[in-house]
Amino acid sequence: MNRRTALVALGGLPLCSQAAPAPLPVAAVVTEYRTNSHADVIIGKMLEGWGQDGGKGPALKLVAMYVDQFTDRDLSRALAKKHGFRITRTIGEAITLGTSKVSVAGVLSIGEHGQYPYTKFTRQHMYPRRRFFDAIADTFEKCGKAVPVFNDKHLAYNWTDAKHMYDRSRALKIPFMAGSSLPLAWRLPARALPRGAEIEAGMAVAYGGLESYGFHALEMLQCLMERRKGGETGVASVQVIKGKPIWKEEALGRWSFDLFLAAVQGAGRKMAAEKMRDIFEKKGALMLIEYRDGRRAAVAMANGVARQFGAALKVRGQAQPFVNHFWLQDGKPYRHFEHLVRAIEPMIHTGKPSYPVERTLLVTGILDRVMHSAAEDGRLFKTDELKIAYQPADWPFANFNGRFPIPH
Repeated sequence: MNRRTALVALGGLPLCSQAAPAPLPVAAVVTEYRTNSHADVIIGKMLEGWGQDGGKGPALKLVAMYVDQFTDRDLSRALAKKHGFRITRTIGEAITLGTSKVSVAGVLSIGEHGQYPYTKFTRQHMYPRRRFFDAIADTFEKCGKAVPVFNDKHLAYNWTDAKHMYDRSRALKIPFMAGSSLPLAWRLPARALPRGAEIEAGMAVAYGGLESYGFHALEMLQCLMERRKGGETGVASVQVIKGKPIWKEEALGRWSFDLFLAAVQGAGRKMAAEKMRDIFEKKGALMLIEYRDGRRAAVAMANGVARQFGAALKVRGQAQPFVNHFWLQDGKPYRHFEHLVRAIEPMIHTGKPSYPVERTLLVTGILDRVMHSAAEDGRLFKTDELKIAYQPADWPFANFNGRFPIPH
């Protein structure tokens, strides 16, 4: 068994059933580190095990961390003393450990949480993900060596920054992954959509903020839509609709309330259909997406209706929709992030991303247009810039083939 095969196996089976490779040194670049922050629920699994209880964890060893903002709830300094990693003054120092060379095997950039401003018009949260990435890339250029980088959540709050990051990663040949834990979470039922499925329409339902949780909903949808026949072709237009016009768009065939119902009910929500319609009209937002191959999909941010993440697809030749409930652990140790780390781990050991960063690039572009459409009263945006074609990977979700049962 070679190193890549061993690491892929580690991602696919409980760690106790595999011989773990030697841990590799990694650096982390984070906005802040407090209890239940993304830094905590990701990096914490490297420091204190998958359950953050002192047990076994990934074959990765944190050796340095750059923290952008220290608060009175900061955990990083105490953890540095406990685990022996360095808190650095600069991002470059975290990567080089104060030398003239890259001294780590990978970098995790976690630009989520902390006190950062919002854009005035569109209310997009201006996390410093491009600043973090550029400082990482600058260090690679200076040292003449690049190592794998993982970027948490969407690449950046705006398309220009995201495309810059993607293009620079390609120019410097940086193995690059990004995204949400949603595609890796437990699915109920535990079935994967076959590659090449003839999807006619897609629907995702979610709750939370339009940008912060809308990203998760979009990645959930995209990890299914990309598996359609021919693979991903890119997105032609994006629009956000609110209020009574939602039903006009349904009558025009741009989205399906039947798929909405299937996704909500598949995620365990019991509510009369008419009540759902009333609440969604008053509180919801509907993202309408048209792909370049003519397929249509929608994301319903259905606060007051949805309490979980769910998706439903209309597949040609199937009488019933394909439905998945994406289950998350709503409490420490938030083990859906374990499965994100399980996907990051083999990339750092092998230099090969577990799934394409193009998925997150595309979703970042969709989300940027979503935020602008919402700010401009539902303007439809043509998205020629989102001609992003790629093929999906087959990296498994948490309980695929019974791998990791839902924790209780």
